[in-house]
Amino acid sequence: MKTTGMDEPVNEPVNGPQTGPQTGPQTEPQTGPQSGLLPDPLPLFPLQTVLFPGALLSLKVFEARYLDLISDCLRLRQPFGVIGLREGGEVGRGTKADSLESVGVLAYIDEVDAEQTSILRVGCTGGLRFRITAPPAQQDNGLWLAKAESIPGDPLRVPGPAMLKTVEALGEAIRKLQERDHELFAKPYRLDDAGWVANRWCELLPIPTAAKQKLMELEDPMIRLSLVDGFLRDKMVVFG
Repeated sequence: MKTTGMDEPVNEPVNGPQTGPQTGPQTEPQTGPQSGLLPDPLPLFPLQTVLFPGALLSLKVFEARYLDLISDCLRLRQPFGVIGLREGGEVGRGTKADSLESVGVLAYIDEVDAEQTSILRVGCTGGLRFRITAPPAQQDNGLWLAKAESIPGDPLRVPGPAMLKTVEALGEAIRKLQERDHELFAKPYRLDDAGWVANRWCELLPIPTAAKQKLMELEDPMIRLSLVDGFLRDKMVVFG
């Protein structure tokens, strides 16, 4: 995903490493994608899209508040929170806190490319989900901060036989993308993990953002995968 003006996201496939001067991948982070440690308060990056755990995210950053956010996260080796917008096209000083979703996903910076002066191309990976526990507060520069708690990652659950066709279809989609030199998903490919399979399908499915938000919030990966499987069968993407 890419943002124009920083708050109006445009879907953009992440097709591998970026070129140019880079700061990453970062080494020896204080927290990692599977860590439950959160900055307090957590800086928020509102988007009109849903980040899933384990997903790749590409951002074009040029607004001062978000350049500062990226700089602070690099310096402190900490994540920021990607949070969805319930309404509105951008998050300015007049935006109300209740326009933000209550559950988001931590974003860990993998690399930064200084595209040109005051413009950064930032590559991130989604970590654990988090839940906002108190109304977010907006700083003078427009950046949102919030008290938040981490949500445990999906337990490892092996997809059952009834989900085999959905798993195989994802594996085939990955193979076809690789043939075109497209790497939409971070390795390793965990096709034996129901949560991972469900999350990758959720990234691909042409469904409303609100539906993706609900799927991301589900804490049972088997239910999430079952719902995805049902959608794919309804659309005749998988059979049998």
